[in-house]
Amino acid sequence: MFYKYEIRNNGTEDILYLYLDIKNEFSKELANSPTEDLNRRTKNFIINNNINFKGNKVYLIIDGIVVKTVNINKVNRNIKNNISYSNKKYLINLKIDDNSYIEITLENYLLSILASFYNDYIHDETLKCISILYRTYAYKEMNENKYIDNNLFINYFDITNYKSIWINKYEYIYNKLLNIINETECMFLTYRNKFILPFIHICNNGYTFTNPKYPYLSQVSSLWDLSCKYNKEIIDYNYLDLSKLLNHNIKYNSSIVIDEVDSNNQIVKLKIDNKIFSGEELKRLLALKSLNFNIILYKKYIRIITFGFGNFLGLSIYGSNELASDSIDYPNILKYYFPLCKLNKYIKEFPN
Repeated sequence: MFYKYEIRNNGTEDILYLYLDIKNEFSKELANSPTEDLNRRTKNFIINNNINFKGNKVYLIIDGIVVKTVNINKVNRNIKNNISYSNKKYLINLKIDDNSYIEITLENYLLSILASFYNDYIHDETLKCISILYRTYAYKEMNENKYIDNNLFINYFDITNYKSIWINKYEYIYNKLLNIINETECMFLTYRNKFILPFIHICNNGYTFTNPKYPYLSQVSSLWDLSCKYNKEIIDYNYLDLSKLLNHNIKYNSSIVIDEVDSNNQIVKLKIDNKIFSGEELKRLLALKSLNFNIILYKKYIRIITFGFGNFLGLSIYGSNELASDSIDYPNILKYYFPLCKLNKYIKEFPN
């Protein structure tokens, strides 16, 4: 990725120096890109980062060495950032932890997303659904904000980092995920002609939830999820350990009262003695799988039983797998879990 830039004048013209991190696979990919693609991506970087550069010559620097020279025309800041919605050409600005930006292709972004979900038990049709949901998210964020915040929904993690995880299966899994992305090329979901967010969970407690903030989320039956091995988890805490985790002294005779639940019967607020915890706070502090949980007090310990895994919104991975195993394809799986939404496909590319 570009981690620094500077503009120097050689006496006759301004030259833009873009510095890439040799440790990042993206740097090698960019340095070896075809001239036309490199020209376009360099222009996009200048536009998206508001670099006041009026020259034509750009040097790409890796480890102090000029590895590529790019000659560009003066940048028109009113041009569209993307001339195509295709996986290989659509460009994403990713905002990372230090508030800088890296530019990646939609293909690389989706490979990262699918790699983070990948497991031998996940059906190809389910992965296609996930690919479409996150392509939709990329289109939405780039259209509305011109970048994707890497801290929301899911973190980008370059797929080449999985080489040490998948070891001998890396090439096989890489090609498998790439084929899935290509099979869903340019497909996305909308609700009333607007892109939706990628709500996905592992399994629910028999049905998905609605949310008043997102009218495209429907309550649909997903009884398969009840047989998911992740559906129910029982965790026992002794009072001392739980007190440390919650930073509050809890005893056998402590008063524990559910103070508020939402329309889906999930815990919003829990009161322990005189201290109120939000459901999300408890979920984070105790690493619970969902906000659908019961608390049982015993003399020597507290038992917490959680049901489901995730927020119960949108696509159920376990339910999708069950549908796919019954020969239901990805358009119909998406239609089942997002009945109010429409599956679309960009056919025409923007002109150059």
